[in-house]
Amino acid sequence: MDMNEIYMLMTVTKRSVGRKLLSYYEEIGLSSTLCTLAQGTATSETLDYFGLEVTEKMVTLTVVADETWKQVKRELEDRFQIDVPGTGIAFLMPLSSVGGKKVLQFLIDGQKVEKVEESVMKNTNYELIIVVANHGHSEEVMDAARAQGAGGGTVIHAKGTGLERAEKFLGVSIADEKELILIVTRTEAKNAIMKSIMDHAGLESKARAVVFSLPVTDTAGLRIQEVQ
Repeated sequence: MDMNEIYMLMTVTKRSVGRKLLSYYEEIGLSSTLCTLAQGTATSETLDYFGLEVTEKMVTLTVVADETWKQVKRELEDRFQIDVPGTGIAFLMPLSSVGGKKVLQFLIDGQKVEKVEESVMKNTNYELIIVVANHGHSEEVMDAARAQGAGGGTVIHAKGTGLERAEKFLGVSIADEKELILIVTRTEAKNAIMKSIMDHAGLESKARAVVFSLPVTDTAGLRIQEVQ
């Protein structure tokens, strides 16, 4: 199985649905999940049309294999009725690489996965590097990334669930409070940046960072040597 069959699953739901969704993920073994809070931006006209009110949202991120997604999708539609207007949305993004075999095993523990190899999408000049680090250590991550040419990143505060399993796979404990760092970079620079983050802010450091990447099909606003 190549990396094209492993995905980042992202959901944006009402917070009440998001809490139930986290419980469901734990029920089926998808216990390593990141979540953060958000707010919808639908216009008043749209809300009035569907008879909805402005609601607080929850965003979740978790890694799923292809077979797991098929099961989760059925439950999202049947149990959580995610296709009902105002409930939420779920979508998949293919992973292209993960920083370290142990990290990959941690992310897909219990899912039906055989052989995994790095996946390279054709004609993608950029990659999105996603780093999950302990709260308060984003600068360490960015210093390591900049040392290999990254121009900048975006930090999102999040909370992790199921991280007590980290010690089994990674040999370290990981705090619940997280920082999600997003870095867009040229494809040819991706491996060096990921390696630098792993070496200087990885599991042996206080940052306890794990890192993976997703392909980016196109960009606007990026100079050749810079990342916005």
